[in-house]
Amino acid sequence: MDLYGKKAKSIPQKLIIIGLELVLLYFAYFIAFKKGGTSIYNWFGIDLQEGNLMRRIIIFSFSIIVFLRISFAMFVFVKRRIPFEETVSVPLAFALYYIGFAFFGYGSPSSIGMIDYFGILIFLYGSYLNSFSEYQRYVWKKDPTNKGKLYTINLFKYSMHINYFGDLLWVIGYSVLTHNIYSAWIPIFLFLFFVFFNIPKLDNYLAEKYKNQFSEYKNHTKKFIPFIY
Repeated sequence: MDLYGKKAKSIPQKLIIIGLELVLLYFAYFIAFKKGGTSIYNWFGIDLQEGNLMRRIIIFSFSIIVFLRISFAMFVFVKRRIPFEETVSVPLAFALYYIGFAFFGYGSPSSIGMIDYFGILIFLYGSYLNSFSEYQRYVWKKDPTNKGKLYTINLFKYSMHINYFGDLLWVIGYSVLTHNIYSAWIPIFLFLFFVFFNIPKLDNYLAEKYKNQFSEYKNHTKKFIPFIY
């Protein structure tokens, strides 16, 4: 709980996370373009060859975009202390995206179609919601007149955790591009993690810190999914 209230640059932790994510990106590249996917599927007794090249390129491009966005956010937006435990847990989470989606989308032979364009739009819109909402809050917090105030405007007026909703959307976009029903477990897991762990933990911290401001915000704003929940 106290994690959110402690500020620190945590440069060593951030550099370790970046380094481990680069290793994960290499493995994703190996799976997608060096027949690593074929080898892994063969380990499970499945004879699966490379699928559509453009699909694999798009999925890997998604991973590059996510890596760049998250790296920027970590060094610019994240002001809280990052414990060394997160140098393991964060890369493990992103392994689901970089390696998991590369693996699930590896063998799909179908060419890019309308459903894939829809997935790309979801990915881009989710990326926008996550990054731009964080940027708006970052700019607002830099104004000293806002010290001690709870941020409730701009994109955050539509959802108390609009940045997390953006995360869920771009992960769904990833899943759509794989054309593999088993990849749906990744956004389902993320949704459950947000609803039953991350959001309650953060809400408890905000309620304790901002008291009446948070109570009023909670009573007039959806918690996670705009207009729904």
